Amino acid sequence: MGVLLQVRNASKRYGDQILLDEADAVITDDEKVGFIGRNGAGKSTLLRVLLDEEQLDKGEVIRSSKLQVGYLRQHDPFLPDESALQFLMRDSGRPDWKCGEVAGEFELKGDYLNGPVTKLSGGWQTRVKLAALLLHEPNLLLLDEPTNFLDLRTQILLEHFLRHYKEACLIVSHDRAFLQSVCDHTLDLSRGKLTMFPGKVEAFLEYQREQREHEERSNAAIAAKIKHLETFIAKNKARASTATRARSKSKQLEKLELAEIASDEPTARIRPPQVDPRKGPALRCRDLAIGYGERKIATGIDLEIEHGSRAAIVGDNGQGKTTFLRTIVDSLEPLEGELRWGHGCDVGTYAQHVYTSLPEKKTVLEFLEYHAPSGTKDQEILDMAGALLFRGDAVKKKISVLSGGERARLCMASLLLSKHNILVLDEPGNHLDVDTIEALADALLAYQGTVVFTSHDRHFMKRVATCIIEVRDGGVTNYRGDYESYLYSVNQEIEAGERELATQMSKAPASAKAAAKPTAANPQRNERELRKQISTLEKTIARLDDQKKAANRKLMEATDPAEALRLHNEVASLTAQLAEAEDEWCKLQVPE
Repeated sequence: MGVLLQVRNASKRYGDQILLDEADAVITDDEKVGFIGRNGAGKSTLLRVLLDEEQLDKGEVIRSSKLQVGYLRQHDPFLPDESALQFLMRDSGRPDWKCGEVAGEFELKGDYLNGPVTKLSGGWQTRVKLAALLLHEPNLLLLDEPTNFLDLRTQILLEHFLRHYKEACLIVSHDRAFLQSVCDHTLDLSRGKLTMFPGKVEAFLEYQREQREHEERSNAAIAAKIKHLETFIAKNKARASTATRARSKSKQLEKLELAEIASDEPTARIRPPQVDPRKGPALRCRDLAIGYGERKIATGIDLEIEHGSRAAIVGDNGQGKTTFLRTIVDSLEPLEGELRWGHGCDVGTYAQHVYTSLPEKKTVLEFLEYHAPSGTKDQEILDMAGALLFRGDAVKKKISVLSGGERARLCMASLLLSKHNILVLDEPGNHLDVDTIEALADALLAYQGTVVFTSHDRHFMKRVATCIIEVRDGGVTNYRGDYESYLYSVNQEIEAGERELATQMSKAPASAKAAAKPTAANPQRNERELRKQISTLEKTIARLDDQKKAANRKLMEATDPAEALRLHNEVASLTAQLAEAEDEWCKLQVPE
């Protein structure tokens, strides 16, 4: 285990805002670290410092001489008419077979690999940039919100790759499902301090909660003891017969101190629109075709969305999810067929990038007052502003000075002040931090109306969705299953593609084979021995899996950092043994 980066005594501030306050952290070459913290805490600033694009006010960043950083580029580095394969070869200097192998990890093949890269959607271009990044073979990947705007399939492909990536990663993300799947360590930035936890994000959040509850219980016990002693001293200090005991109790009192518990950071608590529940179909589509002019995106759409349901619109980027949403909210005219909302439906919309067109000169409060229904009390408006973290003087802020996240919260606040009984939400979680997304999910679960929404946040989708509508291959259909089963089916498709890729790469061109070491062919295996080997491996896998789950449970319950580290190492060892056994099992399934 070697140290790649060390942050020592780091301090950074902008005006009155302290982002780093003598913070320390170490990143080693065997860690995949999930970097979490509230919006505005300073995570992106620290990444810029690590990339040497920004300087600390005080402190230092010590970099290993072996450090090779890979950073996911946000700009488009492509040349006109250049194919993805040509770009990968130009950018990395690697041969075509190697570029094709890495591109295949992200399902970049056929026209996606050999056609003009500038014609690809944003999600597919991100896959190309990820492949280019990995071809440089960095030993530390820095990824800042890598799942933003990526469709589910690309997220899972990225997860699969990162889980098998042998080098270190530092990943900033609000997507708890992604971090939980990929990262084995958690780095938290809160109130200027960095805390490295030797475990996954869910275990860290549970550890935080338990530590706080322990401190609160201890403080309550100490406070009760202090009150008891103060009462005894007040009653007995004036009496000669009890004055000595009172003085003794005073000395005890002086030794008692309450532990300092950092005050809670503001947390959103969102009240949903108050509407009456309804029954029957809310939306009905019959032989509907959607698209732009002569270009049809999907046709033959026949579906119904029931009142009270929370319908998640799923599908890869570029398949037409946003087109479908724009059509049902009357932002786009249907090309063919019928689309009809039920009687009494009042539709409210939250669309991607809606916050970019807000009136810059209005204040937060003026904007909410303008959009609130007639008769809404001033206190209700202030309560909703406060729920979305606009408290005190923050309601007097001009929209022109608000960040992207603040503008998104303002748009959400104006929508939730309404009396709409239908909410259509396109990526409502973008630019919201983990806690605000959780509060939004709570509000939607309590909402008595109907919700139609898209999201790339799997944790949010699992909590909120009651039905799944898939946009795929030119159609829009009700998916017969819950979100968990949809995730499973996508994973199965990706794993099938990975197996196909592995088979193709085993037949690599001569240039690739020349570089590879020859392997002796295995002798013909006896069928009975093969079944015995498989059975033994299956028992081993089951045993290791049980041991790993038990160690994980203990890790989540551990409050002592040393014990947590020991358990983390045990989980890591079991994970490696399990992966080795599973790989061997997979090899035995392939006939030779």
